[in-house]
Amino acid sequence: MGKSAMIHLSLLAAALLLAGAATAFAAAKKGEDQNVRSVQGTVSDAGENAVNGAVVQIKNTKTLQIRSFITKENGAYYFHGLSPDVDYELKADYEGASSPTKTLSSFDSRKQAVLNLKLPKK
Repeated sequence: MGKSAMIHLSLLAAALLLAGAATAFAAAKKGEDQNVRSVQGTVSDAGENAVNGAVVQIKNTKTLQIRSFITKENGAYYFHGLSPDVDYELKADYEGASSPTKTLSSFDSRKQAVLNLKLPKK
């Protein structure tokens, strides 16, 4: 086998190795995306009106880490990148009023859960 044939075989082997690694990475990335979930919903007042500017907090019950989201005009909130193996507690606060805490359970298999929060009457 000539020197140029050896170089071509080496390049071909390297290209196949890279293609295989890229495919494995894509499969791992796809599997990783399947291991996360999200939760979204709206915050409303006692009169069923969407609340702009409410602070929605989500607490990871394993690590006790808290993340916050401030609702927009339509009262919507959204949290992504959540572990399917963890329970999360959500609540909304607005001008001194707090919604009851709702739990997103690890037994809830939905990838995109919806939990609406309601503030009590003042």
